[in-house]
Order: sequence, then structure tokens, then C-alpha cells
Amino acid sequence: MNYNTLRSSLTSLPLLKTLPNYSSLKPVIHIAVKSASRRIFVMNSSSKLDSRSPSSSSTCQVPGLESEEMDRVVEQMFRRYSSSSGFKRGKGVAIVWFRNDLRVLDNEALNKAWISSEAVLPVYCVDPRLFGSTCYFGFPKTGALRAQFIVECLADLKRNLTKRGLNLLIQHGKPEEILPSLAKALGAHTVFAQMETCSEELYVEKMVSKGLKTVVLSPTSEKSASAKSSAARSPTFQLVWGTTMYHIDDLPFDTNSLPDVYTQFRKSVEAKCKIRDCIRLPALLGPAPSIDDWGSVPSLDKLGLQPPSVVKGMRFIGGESAALSRIYEYFWKKDLLRIYKETRNGMLGPDYSTKFSPWLASGSISPRLIHEEVRRYEREREANQSTYWVLFELIWRDYFRFLSVKYGNSLFHLGGPRKVESKWSQDKNLFESWRDGRTGYPLIDANMKELSTTGFMSNRGRQIVCSFLVRDMGIDWRMGAEWFETCLLDYDPCSNYGNWTYGAGVGNDPREDRYFSIPKQAQTYDPEGEYVAYWLPQLRMLPKDKRHFPGKMLYIEQVVPLKFVNAGRPQSQDSTRRKTFGGKQAKDFRR
Repeated sequence: MNYNTLRSSLTSLPLLKTLPNYSSLKPVIHIAVKSASRRIFVMNSSSKLDSRSPSSSSTCQVPGLESEEMDRVVEQMFRRYSSSSGFKRGKGVAIVWFRNDLRVLDNEALNKAWISSEAVLPVYCVDPRLFGSTCYFGFPKTGALRAQFIVECLADLKRNLTKRGLNLLIQHGKPEEILPSLAKALGAHTVFAQMETCSEELYVEKMVSKGLKTVVLSPTSEKSASAKSSAARSPTFQLVWGTTMYHIDDLPFDTNSLPDVYTQFRKSVEAKCKIRDCIRLPALLGPAPSIDDWGSVPSLDKLGLQPPSVVKGMRFIGGESAALSRIYEYFWKKDLLRIYKETRNGMLGPDYSTKFSPWLASGSISPRLIHEEVRRYEREREANQSTYWVLFELIWRDYFRFLSVKYGNSLFHLGGPRKVESKWSQDKNLFESWRDGRTGYPLIDANMKELSTTGFMSNRGRQIVCSFLVRDMGIDWRMGAEWFETCLLDYDPCSNYGNWTYGAGVGNDPREDRYFSIPKQAQTYDPEGEYVAYWLPQLRMLPKDKRHFPGKMLYIEQVVPLKFVNAGRPQSQDSTRRKTFGGKQAKDFRR
């Protein structure tokens, strides 16, 4: 039963209608029902991982479709988002450098390459720098779980391109060395790629551009795209915007004038911008140039990583095919889009939220395609607050991307975009207790164990563990951000560091000192302790009301006291007084 049904049932009761002040009571009833229904949805979404008990150690595959059904869904989606009309094509060879856009559908760089040439060469460079260390604290830049997901994305991209008359050339090395060499060998007139916004990616773009300028194409060469010019020239490097739902060229302001408050940004783009339609590519994209060795999808061993084994929780499948299947599963098969707003703050199981983020981060799906599917759902089934709220969250993702254009490297600096002068601890032992899920607070420990096991954590969990690290522990927020960079399947620098600067109070957030009370969060989002008992099985034997605060006789000792105490929850005397962090006193934002 959803909120509307519950409200309708209650407000239509004959006994209520006989009350003399029934009309004045209706708003109160609506508020009470909304609160109750929200609690019901959250509890239901947290009550099971799949059809088995949450005490089970088995994994749940996302998406959960059988291979034959996935194949059917993918074929239908490709037909829906492909074009049957022909285009006038250009001459010569174009290269498409795949980066964080590992998809065929709604890929404008691929489309431009196809239109401008007779043959298209898709290329992916396995850049060793992606498997180096993080900037400040030397964590692995790409952990094994995300590496495995990317490998699966590459395998799926290679299959989908092959089905459409192309292939994917996979080469190991730096793009600034590989792409100029390929352009020279093939006489390629243009290298197309998706535009990125952060410093590391921009540096590689700059080096690729510099390398291509050293390549001289002969105007008499048959491989040259334009023999009209008598002068020798270099291949063109063309970057295409393709990461957001709203196109950067359609914003009603320059990115330097981007509002510093999300709500202002959202209201402005919703009122003044139109989301572009998906790019429809033809069903057949060949031919590909003649290549002797197309390379193979790398194994994790070759990347210097130990293959991971997800033995518990959600196991995400990488690739565009899986992303399209998840849209079908969540929107159409299970009809979960209808109740997304009520369930989105859950923490346990595959179906409390869309789980699109890993595929969005790898570019296996475009936000514009999700937008079109939401609109199709609204036409064919129902439009409500939940359908809007999926788009609302995608606008948040857009906002962080545009903020990275405006603020550049300050997103990664200790003081953040606001250049806050603060003192933070870098206590290694404290940080490792958080990282390894040994804080003594089951809600924190369960979330951190889910992250290290699966590469995923709920949005609610991310806010809670961030608040605990920076508010209760006083640890340098960049340590948390870099550990997330290592672990998350859905890591992208804009959303990850944008969210951490918000959580740490150094982002452009009007409420700079957010605090998430663990007792309050536990009571609201895991009231029966099912989530913590799933990830910390030793707690299952305890009564449900003891699972979040079992005491040090039954669980490990708490490494730090909480800054604030929820009413009715006794804690140590230290935790009852305000403490300072970052040289400032925290405001009490219990959520």
C-alpha cells in the first residue's frame, strides 16, 4: 500500500467524517499518514536482501535478470534508441577515444565520428595512472572491485560494438602516446572524445592534443580525410560534452556564474532549460579500419590486482547491457519507480533505490536516456513525486559536474571551494577503525563493511559515515574521500568530492556544519536493526532494540564518543557537551 492509497483509505472512513472538525483535521491526517507510510516503506525496503533471510551470506546480482531476458531487453532498447534513417557520411578515418562513456547508445562522440568518416576506430587506453595511488594519502586509485566492474564494461562495449559492425581496440599505455601513433598510422583526420572537467583528466586531454599536433598528415594520402587542402596538417582533436542530463551549452548562465546553492540552480534550469533528446545512432556503424590485433579485455592479474569475490550483499554487473536491463527491471518489471521517493533512503537490498550510479559513473548509460525512460513511464503508467525525484537526483549529479568546472582543483583542497581554514586530525589508527568497520558503532561499521565487500553504499549510509568521520572523529575529510575513490563502483571525482566537501562543511552549502545523529539515523532508517545484523551477524542474537547500541560487553568498544546525544539514549559524559572541530563549534543538525 502506498501513501496515496493509505491516505485515501483513512480519510474516507465514515467515523472520521462524522467529526465536527473533520475538515480541519484532514491536513493533520495527511501529515501523519505520510510519516507512517514513509516509515513502512523504509522498513519494508530494509527487511530483506532478496527472497531469502537477510542473515543469508549469499549475494544478490544487480540487475537480477536471467541472461536470456537481458538479451531480449537489450535488443529492444537498442531498437528503441537507434535510428533507421541514413546520414550523409564524410571521408577517411575517425578515432573515438572511449573514456568514461563506455556505451553505444546516446554517445555523441561516436555519432560525430560515424557521420564524419568512412570508417570508425573505437579505442580504449588502459592508462597505468588509473591504477596508481591517490593524491594525498596513497590509497589505491582504483580498487579491485571497480576495476572488475570496468573490465566487464569493456567486455560488454566490445560485444555491442561488434554486433554493429565495429570493434574496440584495447591498448595498454598512456593515451597521449597511443592516440597520436594510431592517428599517424591510419591517417585519421579527427580524434573524438567525451569532455571531462577535473584536473587529471584535463591534463591527459592537453597531452593528447599536444601529441596530435606533432602528427603530420600528407594531403596526398588516400587515408587523409581531406585532399582538398594542399597544405599538410595534423589530426583534429574534438571534445564532445556528454556527461550530464542538461547540456552545458543550454545552461541559462555561464558556469563561472553557477549558483552556489543547489536549489537556485535546480529551479533555474527547470524553468529555463530543455533536456535534449538522446542521440539516435544507426543500427550498423561499420566498417572499422583493418587492424591486425584488436587487443583483449585485460584481466585483473594483468592490472596488478587480486580478482575480488563478492560473497555477500549486492554484486553489480558492469556494462551497457546490464545498465539497460536495470532500467527495465526497476521501472517496468518490478514497477519500483512508482514508490522511489518513499523507499530511496533504505539501506538493505537491491530495490530501495535505482542503483543506476555505477553505470552512470562509467558512462555505461547516459542520464538523458534515463530521463527519456522516466518520461515514457509517466506517459504509459503514472507520473508522481517519485518519477520526478529520480530526475531531481540526476540534477544533483549535473550540479556537481558543473561545480567542478566553476571551482576546479579547490574541490580537492583541504579548505574546499570556500577555502575554510581548519585543523583536522590525520590519526591513522582512528581512520583505520573507520575504514575497516571497527568503530564500535554498528551503523558505521555495517556501512563500511558493505563498502569494502561490494563497492557500494546507500546514499543515506554515505552521509552518515561522512558525518561520523569528520564531526565525531574530527578526521581530515580528504582521507574519507580518497578511500571512497578506492572502493566505490560509482566513483567519479565530481560527485564524490562534491559530496565530501558538503559533508565536511567546506563546500558551498548554506548549512556548513551538518551533523547526522547516529541514534536518530538508526531509529529512522534501520529501526529493527536488520541492516546492521546482516553485515554484523553477531548482532542477530540480540533483541532488535539493542542491536545499534549493544554495549562493549557484547560488541567492540566505541573508539570515540558522539558529539551529541539523542534524547533517551545515555552516553558518556563527554558526549553530552558540544565539541569543536576544524577550529569551529558544530551546529546540531540532527537528521
